[in-house]
Amino acid sequence: MNQYRFNNLYVLFLASVSALGGFLFGYDWVIIGGAKPFYELYFGIESQAALQGWAISSALIGCIIGAMVSGFVADRIGRKIPLIIAAMLFIISAYGTGACDHFNPFIVFRILGGVAIGLASTLSPLYIAEVAPSKQRGRYVSINQLTIVVGILAAQIVNYLIAEPMGEIGVEEMRTSWNGTMGWRWMFWAEMIPAFIFFVLMFVVPKSPRFLATQRKDERAFEILAKIGGQAHAERELKAIKDTVAKNVGRKVSISHLLQPRILPILIIGIVLAVFQQWCGVNIIFNYAQEIFTAAGYSVGDILFNIVITGSVNLVFTFVAMRFVDSWGRRKLMIFGASGLSIVYFLMGGAYYFQFQGLPVLILVIVAIGIYSMSLAPITWVVLSEIFPNRIRGLAMSIATLMLWIASFILTFTFPLLNKSLGAYGTFWVYGLICLIGFIFIKAKLPETKGKSLEEIETEFENI
Repeated sequence: MNQYRFNNLYVLFLASVSALGGFLFGYDWVIIGGAKPFYELYFGIESQAALQGWAISSALIGCIIGAMVSGFVADRIGRKIPLIIAAMLFIISAYGTGACDHFNPFIVFRILGGVAIGLASTLSPLYIAEVAPSKQRGRYVSINQLTIVVGILAAQIVNYLIAEPMGEIGVEEMRTSWNGTMGWRWMFWAEMIPAFIFFVLMFVVPKSPRFLATQRKDERAFEILAKIGGQAHAERELKAIKDTVAKNVGRKVSISHLLQPRILPILIIGIVLAVFQQWCGVNIIFNYAQEIFTAAGYSVGDILFNIVITGSVNLVFTFVAMRFVDSWGRRKLMIFGASGLSIVYFLMGGAYYFQFQGLPVLILVIVAIGIYSMSLAPITWVVLSEIFPNRIRGLAMSIATLMLWIASFILTFTFPLLNKSLGAYGTFWVYGLICLIGFIFIKAKLPETKGKSLEEIETEFENI
């Protein structure tokens, strides 16, 4: 592969545009956390735990729907058009959520935004993996996670900047304040700007060359591959793609294909990794930061600032992952993440059990986010975008992402219940045990994929 001269700027452009879906995924996913204290008062649900949980988790229903349909549309109309549709949904959802005066329409627009997240979270890394050179694929696919993290941090900063300082005021004063009437709306409306940019730029990028090859549009696929890495690269890649496609000529992709003995073990690995990325528990810190930091003795003003700190750490360590994913490899980073989080969670549980407050808990939270950001968060998406065979990649990726969002819904919905029944210490001990189980699975079942073409990975995984 080293003899090819890759147009890295062009590949970076394609990856960055596609990864704007990741940015909007991160922003939309986290913005609700900062708006939470204010829209709850506006809609009068501040004392209704079930509706509070529904407001947070409703977008996940949309994520599940988006993930369910993404495989179908990806394998039939490609990766590009569904990403354009996702951009449109982000725009509509951002405007509608902020414009609502009643709770039920608010939920509808949150679900609509979730559909966009489900599409983008599946198709953005998939598109990047299919245009990136093998030796640098991990780094390019990690751009998607980087933009997710930047989106998370952007949402946290937007929340912090839009929310006016209030000091210690009562509930009614907060309800009628600018934050309680208009501030939370602008938090959602700010998303329309990057969503519109994503929508426009997606018209500029080409369709995936691997998708074009599966549709027998070899000439167009060759042109794109040649622009990426020159004539020799295009000839080599197109031949490899056509060889894998030729094995399955005339066979329509269906769920039954995923249950074949040579495919099912790969699908199981993908599903377990997708579920584990959520059940490792770090996303709880982003969705329920208020509860976690309140339990550690922080005030509301300190919580908003601490959330920005966690987002900054998330960003820094995502760069670490991008630096080492193609040198250390996927497997080693995943093992590090699972084992490291297990240790940190047991320590966090101990800190809550012995009623430590303030800085010790904040440090452990930062360490957990740092470990997650350089391992399970980005590397899971890299592995999922690599391990599935060409012909069923869209469908298999869709199912893995679907299971990820179902796992996320379960995680988000059950945290308040666990926190109430087991306390903060017991809840984090449960997450620590899950991470230990994940460590054992990854060490036993996940092969290394760094530096291999998608076709080489396909052959290797079909022989496990």
